[in-house]
Amino acid sequence: MTKPLSFSAFVMNTASHIIHGLWRDEEGHQLNFNDVELWVSLAKKLEEGGFDAIFFADVIGLYGNHRGGWEYHAQNGLQIPSNDPMVLLSALAVNTKHLGLAFTAAPLQESPFNFARRVSTLDHISKGRIAWNVVTSSLENAFRNFGYDRLVAHDDRYRWADEYLDVLYKLWEGSWDEGALLQDRENGIYADPSQIHKINHVGERYKVEGPHLVSPSPQRTPMLFQAGSSSAGRDFAARNAEAVFIVSPDPENARKLINDTRNLAIKYGRDANDIHFYQGLSFVIGETEEEARRKEIELENKIDFDMMIAHMAGGMGIDLGEVSLDTPLENIETEGVRSTLEWLKQSTPGRTPTVRDLARLRSRNSRLVGTPETIADQLELWREAGVDGINVINATIPGSYEEFIEYVMPVLRKRGLARDKQVEPGTLRHKLFGRDRLDESHPAARYRGAFSPKGAAQQ
Repeated sequence: MTKPLSFSAFVMNTASHIIHGLWRDEEGHQLNFNDVELWVSLAKKLEEGGFDAIFFADVIGLYGNHRGGWEYHAQNGLQIPSNDPMVLLSALAVNTKHLGLAFTAAPLQESPFNFARRVSTLDHISKGRIAWNVVTSSLENAFRNFGYDRLVAHDDRYRWADEYLDVLYKLWEGSWDEGALLQDRENGIYADPSQIHKINHVGERYKVEGPHLVSPSPQRTPMLFQAGSSSAGRDFAARNAEAVFIVSPDPENARKLINDTRNLAIKYGRDANDIHFYQGLSFVIGETEEEARRKEIELENKIDFDMMIAHMAGGMGIDLGEVSLDTPLENIETEGVRSTLEWLKQSTPGRTPTVRDLARLRSRNSRLVGTPETIADQLELWREAGVDGINVINATIPGSYEEFIEYVMPVLRKRGLARDKQVEPGTLRHKLFGRDRLDESHPAARYRGAFSPKGAAQQ
């Protein structure tokens, strides 16, 4: 029996995330993103509606200049202002019971020791529902915010991430043995120090003695998400990720990317099914095809396509604010988001993509339009291509999700494309993979017991 798709809400703690300009619409309550009640209410609706997770994107700097400067981004609310999603997850964790809580963070922004501590704390608070989207940060301004003169080269950022994860794996998986936490009131022993270990990591970027200050959380290591379709990104995902976020232009291109990444995972000693793939899609839903197309036209009239270009080009570190929409994008070399270029080329087979294509990449090429039944037909094709889940991109909050839950989810359940609303308590990893902890084939597993006297002797 083919398993149902998993559904995640792709959001950001800001006014304008992916489909730009909709904060100006009266239904765009993301305008009030500072209000925690907006997010608590949305999280409860997602949980009740059968979503598996809410997935927060994030940035730690401005996008590259548009029309010669950065002021455009602030004027239009293009991911500035934006808030720290990790802080927000604490509130969502205590107001939900089953919903997975995913956030985005890069090695650049925090030492691995303190990051490991904060994530383990969140995993305890949520009873094992935390996921981390591992990014390397591609924004020049982000690196300048953290003391660098310029953006670190693309592949070097992944090598940096490799060491960062290595430290985290040692802290999360190796610092505490499974039986270390005793909480023995009678004998007055809270934890057995012989089963708690310093990791003594010494690498190119980090020296971390340890031990991890937090006792093992329900998942130990959070669920690991990753997004990147460059060769370095796919290699990184094949070694580390449990879920990969993709924005392929069609199911066939998704199938190729998924198969390539799964074959890489096998090369690294992992099972091909140890990685799930989430396609990013937005939806325009109508009772009839005619109504859906009419609503799409209304949406097109509300989208700010200049903001779309500012976002996409700014992420690649190029300013396209003064060029024609028909300008070909040829021979672009960038240390920014290379995956964007890959997706752009996939969406324009047989010709050179233009600036106009870039504007459409995140709005039209990843949009499904139709009745709940025809949308279900299309989602069936994505599942057949190997996609495990859908990252649902919103035009408005909460409206996009309310509409999807009310009209599309019931049809998906009837077809076996979505899980039944009734869920059992447990960790996010258990819900998606049937286990609480990372599989033994994952590279983090090699640190289990590695720092005990017996494990150290075997190294």
